[in-house]
Amino acid sequence: QVQLIESGGGLVQAAGSLRLSCAASGRTISSYAVGWFRQSPGKEREFVAAVAGIGWTGATGYGDSARGRFTISRDNTENLVYLQMNSLKPEDTAVYYCAARRRTWTVSRQYDYWGQGTQVTVSS
Repeated sequence: QVQLIESGGGLVQAAGSLRLSCAASGRTISSYAVGWFRQSPGKEREFVAAVAGIGWTGATGYGDSARGRFTISRDNTENLVYLQMNSLKPEDTAVYYCAARRRTWTVSRQYDYWGQGTQVTVSS
Protein backbone atom coordinates (compact mmCIF):
# COMPACT_ATOMS: atom_id res chain seq x y z
CA GLN A 1 0.00 0.00 0.00
CA VAL A 2 1.19 3.53 -0.85
CA GLN A 3 0.10 6.68 0.95
CA LEU A 4 0.75 10.15 -0.48
CA ILE A 5 0.62 13.42 1.47
CA GLU A 6 0.97 16.84 -0.14
CA SER A 7 2.25 19.89 1.73
CA GLY A 8 3.54 23.39 1.07
CA GLY A 9 0.39 25.11 -0.13
CA GLY A 10 -0.75 28.49 1.10
CA LEU A 11 -1.55 32.07 0.18
CA VAL A 12 0.91 33.91 -2.06
CA GLN A 13 0.93 37.14 -4.06
CA ALA A 14 0.94 37.10 -7.85
CA ALA A 15 4.48 36.72 -9.24
CA GLY A 16 5.53 34.90 -6.07
CA SER A 17 6.75 31.32 -5.63
CA LEU A 18 5.83 28.18 -3.72
CA ARG A 19 7.33 24.71 -3.48
CA LEU A 20 4.95 21.81 -2.97
CA SER A 21 6.09 18.47 -1.57
CA CYS A 22 4.63 14.99 -2.03
CA ALA A 23 5.74 12.52 0.63
CA ALA A 24 5.22 8.80 -0.03
CA SER A 25 5.05 6.11 2.63
CA GLY A 26 4.24 2.41 2.76
CA ARG A 27 6.80 1.45 0.15
CA THR A 28 9.52 2.91 -2.05
CA ILE A 29 8.12 4.55 -5.19
CA SER A 30 11.40 5.22 -7.01
CA SER A 31 10.23 3.12 -9.98
CA TYR A 32 6.75 4.75 -10.07
CA ALA A 33 5.71 7.68 -12.22
CA VAL A 34 4.46 10.63 -10.19
CA GLY A 35 2.16 13.35 -11.49
CA TRP A 36 0.84 16.65 -10.18
CA PHE A 37 -2.74 17.68 -10.93
CA ARG A 38 -4.86 20.62 -9.85
CA GLN A 39 -8.56 21.33 -9.55
CA SER A 40 -10.46 24.57 -9.00
CA PRO A 41 -14.22 24.86 -8.30
CA GLY A 42 -16.36 24.01 -11.29
CA LYS A 43 -13.46 22.69 -13.38
CA GLU A 44 -12.09 19.25 -14.24
CA ARG A 45 -8.91 18.01 -12.65
CA GLU A 46 -6.04 19.32 -14.80
CA PHE A 47 -2.63 17.78 -15.50
CA VAL A 48 0.25 19.99 -14.33
CA ALA A 49 3.50 17.98 -14.44
CA ALA A 50 4.90 14.45 -14.18
CA VAL A 51 8.21 12.67 -13.65
CA ALA A 52 9.19 9.14 -14.68
CA GLY A 53 10.38 6.42 -12.35
CA ILE A 54 13.75 4.70 -12.48
CA GLY A 55 14.06 2.53 -15.58
CA TRP A 56 11.47 4.42 -17.63
CA THR A 57 11.92 6.91 -20.47
CA GLY A 58 10.16 10.26 -20.80
CA ALA A 59 11.90 11.93 -17.87
CA THR A 60 9.44 14.80 -17.31
CA GLY A 61 6.34 16.32 -18.85
CA TYR A 62 4.40 19.55 -18.31
CA GLY A 63 0.94 20.85 -19.06
CA ASP A 64 0.66 23.98 -21.18
CA SER A 65 -0.20 26.15 -18.18
CA ALA A 66 2.88 25.00 -16.25
CA ARG A 67 5.61 24.76 -18.87
CA GLY A 68 8.32 27.38 -18.35
CA ARG A 69 7.15 28.34 -14.85
CA PHE A 70 6.93 25.09 -12.86
CA THR A 71 9.59 22.42 -12.32
CA ILE A 72 9.01 18.88 -11.08
CA SER A 73 11.81 16.95 -9.36
CA ARG A 74 12.24 14.00 -7.04
CA ASP A 75 14.53 12.70 -4.32
CA ASN A 76 14.24 8.92 -4.45
CA THR A 77 16.42 8.41 -1.38
CA GLU A 78 13.79 10.30 0.64
CA ASN A 79 10.68 9.10 -1.23
CA LEU A 80 9.79 12.73 -2.06
CA VAL A 81 8.57 14.55 -5.15
CA TYR A 82 8.54 18.34 -5.46
CA LEU A 83 6.77 20.92 -7.58
CA GLN A 84 8.56 24.27 -7.69
CA MET A 85 6.10 26.95 -8.82
CA ASN A 86 7.43 30.35 -9.92
CA SER A 87 5.79 33.43 -11.44
CA LEU A 88 2.46 32.44 -9.95
CA LYS A 89 -0.76 33.88 -11.35
CA PRO A 90 -4.28 34.09 -9.89
CA GLU A 91 -5.31 31.45 -12.46
CA ASP A 92 -3.03 28.98 -10.62
CA THR A 93 -5.37 29.01 -7.61
CA ALA A 94 -6.52 25.42 -7.04
CA VAL A 95 -6.18 22.34 -4.88
CA TYR A 96 -3.02 20.54 -5.97
CA TYR A 97 -2.81 16.73 -5.86
CA CYS A 98 0.05 14.31 -6.36
CA ALA A 99 -0.51 10.83 -7.79
CA ALA A 100 1.61 7.74 -8.46
CA ARG A 101 1.41 4.70 -10.71
CA ARG A 102 3.56 1.66 -11.55
CA ARG A 103 3.88 2.57 -15.23
CA THR A 104 4.99 5.39 -17.50
CA TRP A 105 3.52 8.78 -16.64
CA THR A 106 0.38 10.00 -18.35
CA VAL A 107 -1.58 13.26 -18.60
CA SER A 108 -4.81 11.38 -17.82
CA ARG A 109 -6.15 10.54 -14.35
CA GLN A 110 -5.12 6.86 -14.71
CA TYR A 111 -2.98 6.73 -11.57
CA ASP A 112 -3.13 4.12 -8.81
CA TYR A 113 -2.64 6.32 -5.74
CA TRP A 114 -3.71 9.87 -4.86
CA GLY A 115 -3.05 12.28 -2.03
CA GLN A 116 -5.70 14.45 -0.36
CA GLY A 117 -4.47 17.70 -1.88
CA THR A 118 -3.09 21.01 -0.68
CA GLN A 119 -4.68 24.41 -1.32
CA VAL A 120 -2.77 27.06 -3.29
CA THR A 121 -4.27 30.55 -3.45
CA VAL A 122 -2.68 33.31 -5.54
CA SER A 123 -3.93 36.85 -4.92
CA SER A 124 -3.73 39.82 -7.28
